[in-house]
Parts: sequence; structure tokens; C-alpha cells
Amino acid sequence: METSFLLAKLNMLMTSDHSSVVSMNLFVALLCACIVVGHLLEEYRWMNESITSLAIGLCTGGVILLTTEGKSSRLLVFSEDLFFIYLLPPIIFNAGFQVKKKQFFRNFMTIMLFGAIGTIISFGIISLGAIHIFQKMKIGPLEMGDYLAIGAILSATDSVCTLQVLNQDETPLLYSLVFGEGVVNDATSVVLFNAIKSFDLTHINSRIALEFMGNFFYLFILSTMLGVLAGLLCAYIVKKLYFGRHSTDREVALMILMAYLSYMLAELFYLSAILTVFFCGIVMSHYTWHNVTESSRVTTKHVFANLSFVAEIFIFLYVGMDALDIEKWGVVSNSPGKSIKVSSILLGLVLIGRAAFVFPLSFLSNLARKSKYEKIDLKQQVTIWWAGLMRGAVSMALAYNQFSRSDAKLQGNAFMITSTITVVLFSTVVFGLLTKPLVRILLPSAKYFASTTSSEPSSPKSFTQPLLSNGQDLESHQNGKSILRPSSLRKLLSTPTPTVHDYWRRFDDAFMRPVFGGRGFVPFIPCSPTDQDDHQWL
Repeated sequence: METSFLLAKLNMLMTSDHSSVVSMNLFVALLCACIVVGHLLEEYRWMNESITSLAIGLCTGGVILLTTEGKSSRLLVFSEDLFFIYLLPPIIFNAGFQVKKKQFFRNFMTIMLFGAIGTIISFGIISLGAIHIFQKMKIGPLEMGDYLAIGAILSATDSVCTLQVLNQDETPLLYSLVFGEGVVNDATSVVLFNAIKSFDLTHINSRIALEFMGNFFYLFILSTMLGVLAGLLCAYIVKKLYFGRHSTDREVALMILMAYLSYMLAELFYLSAILTVFFCGIVMSHYTWHNVTESSRVTTKHVFANLSFVAEIFIFLYVGMDALDIEKWGVVSNSPGKSIKVSSILLGLVLIGRAAFVFPLSFLSNLARKSKYEKIDLKQQVTIWWAGLMRGAVSMALAYNQFSRSDAKLQGNAFMITSTITVVLFSTVVFGLLTKPLVRILLPSAKYFASTTSSEPSSPKSFTQPLLSNGQDLESHQNGKSILRPSSLRKLLSTPTPTVHDYWRRFDDAFMRPVFGGRGFVPFIPCSPTDQDDHQWL
């Protein structure tokens, strides 16, 4: 009897393992299909891998739903750990690693203004709107913490989709603002969400509000410092130990593991891991990347980019399949009109919440920008507002965390989850599809501004050379067309004014680079040209 029970149990485990293998095979095949279809649709500028993966996920979920007779729409069960621990770190790290640092830090105060203060404004508007409207609609038993949580959930923009919708070379200012704000925004939303869960918000008073804000800034600053320290430690180890003497594999492995360690340490100490790994990526690209051998530099750039690319496709493919989960939709199926109304209200609050901070904070930012060429004009503000309306996997994961663990079958929780899914799908597809055409309509000269404002050395010589010459002051010629050159640039070149960036460069050259390496540092490798030059001096 006992033997037959063990055999039956073993057979059940084998069947379960085999079904998992089948699911993984199908999922990997779908990932390959997303890459192929995305490549074929490359010529259509309004499409990107995010929308392609989402569409394939929806189609696959529909097929699975039909084949299982309405029981399930997924190949894999959604796990917050899978998302936050394995998929999100390579995406955010690569974003920090590849970001154009000069553009990012040149607009750092505006990015922090949008990402931190703007997110708090959006959070307040969405939360207050949800409290006043949904309590009157009586959608289900929701507490004060649930209303505040939905504000934090829908304040999280989709920085992943922003990477594919905007081009860093064509619109460097918009890219640095929207993407930089997106990363800080995600981190701020997660910090707000965790703070909401850790505080008793049934009776809010001034003391609790002050503690809440203090905890928020504490986590924000500490998370950033942890990422910077992890990046500097990696740079110092690589510079001192010269891994390239024996194996470039160790250099690459150490960079990957140190980046992941920074993320996990932030999770261990209940900090914002998104912010930590982002700044770790920036510091590693500034110091560590220049300390490794040339082959390791090429390898790391491709490895980080590929890990990020696959993780992005994985997330959107899964979001598409999970959107058709019958268990959550079954609870709200009795009142489809109310479900559409709740989703529409949340989408409207997202639109209002973003507009409430983009335009006022852009005005404040412009007050600090002296040159009119650096100011954010109305068309750019509209583009920033529109490009940041997309919601993605961070919102999905936080919604599951808040409303699934208690009881997803309760009507109020089911409404919140399904409405979040609807907002994510609608914003990603509709806003994502229209962002590129909107950029081309509002900013037809985006490529010209990219060439004139980009910090990369690929700026056209026909524009930069006349600025440094003693010739004509008013115009320079590019492709036979006259371009008005701002006189402030000529004045700046003749009488340069020290800026925060100048002071940082001096400090960096005098103290940081001698210790942590960076640009200009050449790794010592035996039998290399550096080694031969050293022997000639001996």
C-alpha cells in the first residue's frame, strides 16, 4: 500500500516536472518569436518590441484560454520575486550603464524635480481622486491604505517602454528627462508603496505625515549612496587587482555580480533597489568600465544590453498573457459597466496627475535655465507629459502585492487588479504607438537638436568648428543652409563661467580617478604595449 502511494506520488511529480518543462519550452519559443517579429516590424516606426511582445502575449493567452476551456491563460504563474529579483535588475542597471551621463547630470535637478516631487504630486491627486470617487461608487470593501496604494501603483511610469519609444540620439534632452524621471519615479513609487504598508494610516495626523516623509527621504538618500559605494568598490577592486592579466572572464563576472549584489543588499535592508542598481550602473560606467581590458569593455556592453533586452521582452510577453487571467475577471464579470467606469476614472486620474506636475515643474525648471536654448518649450512639455503616461510591469507587480495577498476574489480587490491591468494595456499600446508620431509632429527638427546638444563626440564638425574659429559671428553653414548660432555660446567660450559640473570634474580628476580609475586609465597587462612602454623607461 505504501509502495503504491509512493509510486503515485512520484508519477505526479514527474508529470508536474514535465508540464513545467513544456511550459518553459513554449515560453522560450514565444520569446524567439517576439524577437523575429520585432525585427520584421522594425521598418514600421510606430511599432516596438514592447507592443509586439504584449500583442503576442495577448494572442497566446487567448489560445491557452480556449484550449483549457476557460481555466487558465498563462504558461507561468506570476511571481513578484521573478519580476523584482530576476527581471528588473538587468533592465535598470543597463539603463544606468548606458545612459549619457553628461546629459543626465546636466538635467539632474529637473529629473529629480519630476521624478521625486512630481511623483508625490501625482500620488496625491490619484489617491484623493480614488478616495472621493470610489467611496461613492461602493465598488467593495477598501481601506484607506488601499486607496493610497493605488495612488502609488499608478504613479509608477513605465521606464522600460520609454527606452524603446524615445531615441537617445535623436532627442537627447527628452530622453534624459523622461527616462531619468522614469527611473527615479519607479523608485519613488516603490518607496511610497512600502511606506504605506509599514505605517498605520487609519488615523493620519501631522506626526505620521512627517514620519512618512522623513522615512521617504531617508530611503531615497541611503539607496543612492549604497549604489554609488557598490560601484566605487567594484572599480577599486578591478583597478588594484588587474584581473585582465590572467582572464577577462573574471572582470566581466565581477562587474555582473557586484551590480546584482548592490540590488540584493538594497532589498535586504528594505531600501529602494531600483535606485541603488541604477546609480551603481552609472558609477560602473564612469570608473569600472575604463579599468577593464578592451575585450571586456566590448563584452560587458553587449552582455548587459542583451540581458536587459531579453528581460524586457519576457516582462511584456507575460503581462500580455496574464491580462486574460480568468480568476480575476470572473469576479467583476457581473458588472462590466462598473469595471469600465473604474478603469476610465483611473486612466483619467493618471492623465490629470501627470499634467498637474509636468507643466508647473517645467515652468519652475525654466526659471533656473538662463539660455533660451536650454529651456523646455511647450511642445517638449507636451511630449514629456505624453511619453510618461505609459504604465507597465512595476504597476502590475505592486497591484498584485497589495490586492492579491489579502483576497483577489473580493470585489474591491478584483476591481483594482483588473482596472490596473486595463490601464497598463491601454497606456502601453495606445500611448506607446502614438509617442513616436507625436515626437515627429511636435519636434520635426529633433535630429538637428540632437546633433547640436548631444554630449557625444559625434557632433558634426560643420557646426562645432565655426564656434571655435575667429570667423563670422552670426551664422554657420550646414548642408548649404544658414543656421543662426546663439551669441551666448561665443560669449561662454571666450569667458567661461565655472559650473557645478566644472567643479565636479576638477574634484574627479584630482581625487576620484587616481583612486578608482576611469577614463584615461590604462590597465596593466603583461606583454601589452603598456608593459613594453614601462620596460623602455626602466
